[in-house]
Amino acid sequence: MTTPTKIDATKLVEIQLPVEGMTCASCASRISRSLNKMDGVGEAEVNLAAAEATIRFDAATLNKDLITKQIEKLGYHVPDKVDFAGEQRDLGRRSIIGLSLAIPAMAISMFGFLQPEGWRWLVAVLATPVVVWVGFPFHRKALAGVRQRTLGMDALVSLGSGVAVIWSLIVVIGGFDEDIHFGAAAVIVGLITLGKYLEARAKGSARDAIAALADLGADTAELEDGTIVPAGELEVGARFVVRTGARIATDGVILSGMGAVDTSMITGEPVPVTVTEGDEVVGATVNQSGYFVVEATRVGADTTLARIAQLVARAQGAQAPIQRLADKVSGIFVPIIILIAIGTFSTWLLLGYSVAEAIAPTVAVLVIACPCALGLATPMAIMVGTGRGAQLGVLIKGGEVLEAAHDTDIVVLDKTGTVTEGKMQVTQVAGADRTSGPSASKPGATDVAQRLQTLTNTAALEYRSDHPIAKAIVTYVDSLEQVSVNPESVQDFEERPGVGVVGSFKKGAAELKQFGVGRSTMFASVPDSLQAQASEAEAKGGTVIFAGPIESADTIFTVADTVRPSSQRAIAEFDNLGLETVLLTGDNATTARAIADSVGITTVIAEVFPDDKDNEIAKLQAEGRRVAMVGDGINDAPALARADLGIAMGTGTAVARDAADLTLVSADLLAAVDAVRLARRTFTIIRGNLFWAFAYNVAAVPVAAAGGLNPAIAAGAMTISSLFVVTNSLRLRNFKSVRRTGSSSPTSVSAIETQEVSS
Repeated sequence: MTTPTKIDATKLVEIQLPVEGMTCASCASRISRSLNKMDGVGEAEVNLAAAEATIRFDAATLNKDLITKQIEKLGYHVPDKVDFAGEQRDLGRRSIIGLSLAIPAMAISMFGFLQPEGWRWLVAVLATPVVVWVGFPFHRKALAGVRQRTLGMDALVSLGSGVAVIWSLIVVIGGFDEDIHFGAAAVIVGLITLGKYLEARAKGSARDAIAALADLGADTAELEDGTIVPAGELEVGARFVVRTGARIATDGVILSGMGAVDTSMITGEPVPVTVTEGDEVVGATVNQSGYFVVEATRVGADTTLARIAQLVARAQGAQAPIQRLADKVSGIFVPIIILIAIGTFSTWLLLGYSVAEAIAPTVAVLVIACPCALGLATPMAIMVGTGRGAQLGVLIKGGEVLEAAHDTDIVVLDKTGTVTEGKMQVTQVAGADRTSGPSASKPGATDVAQRLQTLTNTAALEYRSDHPIAKAIVTYVDSLEQVSVNPESVQDFEERPGVGVVGSFKKGAAELKQFGVGRSTMFASVPDSLQAQASEAEAKGGTVIFAGPIESADTIFTVADTVRPSSQRAIAEFDNLGLETVLLTGDNATTARAIADSVGITTVIAEVFPDDKDNEIAKLQAEGRRVAMVGDGINDAPALARADLGIAMGTGTAVARDAADLTLVSADLLAAVDAVRLARRTFTIIRGNLFWAFAYNVAAVPVAAAGGLNPAIAAGAMTISSLFVVTNSLRLRNFKSVRRTGSSSPTSVSAIETQEVSS
């Protein structure tokens, strides 16, 4: 006996091969077992739903041709691409012809008034072609399985129908006065073939959801000079224009212009996103209004849309751990059923029944036990569930994720970029006795013109800085109506590191007046009322910037990383799912507590480094908790990898996405709720499928062995069982998102004036 070659896992290469001809889990298991026995194969997985085999092997020992020959020796075909439509047409043609002949054969066999002289020969002529030609795919694969010493569902169908026809031919040709089973044999093959056709249509419908996503890409692109080129010919660095109503040709960054982009096909978000210079855009999304020029940054297989399709395809090929139990059962199920069938036949003979009477329950056992439903239970649900997730912007990496999501009892949330927007924004503008901006109090008595001058001077100074706080102030002031920022109006600009910036502005005809933006220490004095408001804002976790004439500050800007609009509702939804929530952040405790209180989180773990985040997850797991971690940054990657369920925000870093089990294309925390709900729902469907598949076989086999099922009825019941699993899985296509349409509008100067400023 030869010793298998030891395989170096670091040198394995991976290929995906399409496989035609698989009809059930036994087919997939047979191919998988055979490939895994090959010298040089590290791991082989076969996905029945996707009709694909994924093989990791040592290229020094094996190659694609040898693997292909091994699969084809089992009675299957490895084409360049699986012709699902052709396979479906063939099954449809066989089922129509089969049932057209089988139903008359069955009717003549059952009803005496339909039986002319020599009717047995007529039934033989009608039924034999059905069993031989329509059932040929079953016989071919059963024979290949016998040669490879593996038995699957095909063996049960082939053996059951073959025994019935051979016995019946012996009776007719020999002129014996015994029962014949031509009609039952033909109906068995016809109904099972019809079931396979309906399954193929249903699986095709599930595949179509992803195919439709992939087909949403733009066909053409308009270059800056007006030339129209195929979108597939764009290269990185190419510049193209996007007009109102046009589909963006590929991923890129906006060089000029602005628009409102409908990203719902990628993110599941119904609200168009306003984009302008410097913003990234995703290929295949639609510009609802506006005009902008884009520089391509990713093309072809590197685009967001292509990566989503690749990830979903891989997820659909993955097995859930619960499926391994089903595969093991399927692997030993057929031999056991054949033994039960032999026992059934022998028992009936020992009880004194004739051979003809013993054959009917034996055939019924073989047919009713076909484990089709068992094999479809998991892959069908995973295929539909991951496809629906992709439509909602939830990318599930594999079947293991479904079980992890089902068992999760606590959700740990990063703060910045997850619960919050991840970018600094002005949340409040206040004067010595007044407040304005996003968080406003009652109007003060300061002159509006003076207030506007303070805003424009502040923005003009901050325009020269790249600091996130400076950018937040400039963005805020730019969003106000009736304000025009002129950076050129600043004279004698001076940057004071760690303190702020100072510059001079004209006051009157020629007089220059110094103006500062920064820490309170920059100013000669700060009014007590302004200092009190600053202290209050800082206690809530905000960063305060003082502004005004250098001799006395008269305004403060509170800048903070604002909470995402949907975060509070997301926390409530997690609570409805029975999940405890924890805020885990490297930020200071005061800010973390303020954010947690605003969204309804009670437990806060603050001021932790990346390694500490990992350790905190480990501590929870040591307590027996099943932990889901939601994050977006490089510092979250260790914790995402450590967690039982890692969920990465799609707007985060590639490192975080790679470490996670689930990726959310959207930046909305409610998408994380959808992810958990969808994963739980999919797993529930899988469990339901497996329960009914097991229950069906366990309950039906004894009834068939006792003679309680006609073979033809057994074939119909087996087909109905498989269709139940398929239709039950397809219910996932109707899964509803918890997200809803929202709206927002820019703040205006007129609003500031009426709310609180006469500033």
